[in-house]
Amino acid sequence: MKCPHCNNELSELPLCYGSEAPYYFYTVPEEKRTELIRDFCVIDEQHFFIRGHIEIPIIDSKEKFIWSVWVSLSEENFLRSNELLHVEGRETEKPYFGWLSTELSIYPTTTLSLKTMVHTQEVGAVPLIELEQTNHPLAVEQREGITMGRVKEIAHLIYHSQDEQNLKL
Repeated sequence: MKCPHCNNELSELPLCYGSEAPYYFYTVPEEKRTELIRDFCVIDEQHFFIRGHIEIPIIDSKEKFIWSVWVSLSEENFLRSNELLHVEGRETEKPYFGWLSTELSIYPTTTLSLKTMVHTQEVGAVPLIELEQTNHPLAVEQREGITMGRVKEIAHLIYHSQDEQNLKL
């Protein structure tokens, strides 16, 4: 498959990109980086983050494009999500409010601090992140879906941008 923008060969078209830590993790001195364990992060014992997925429907496909992102939660909701980590039926938990804490710089305006709702999923699955329904391009894509052409464009932008070094497959 060729990238439509630069004609370079793409061995496969990834449908999921993510960041290994919240944006803010990289902006604080190492001594304030209290904890980063898989899908949970605590900074300076006062900022709490959880990793989840923003699912974007791909138009005319059964596939979904996924941004694996970090969201800040209140301490109370963060602790509650940890309590429920291995509890069957946890998907009935009411959604938690959070702030998007991953910068996806392929968008024309920042994605940091977009309002979200964090929906707990069954044991073993990361939460689904629902963006507030605004006119931000990411929120519009989540609502309306994207074409396979847009998926290719995202791959091109990530593979050819120095700014996206922290986004991984």
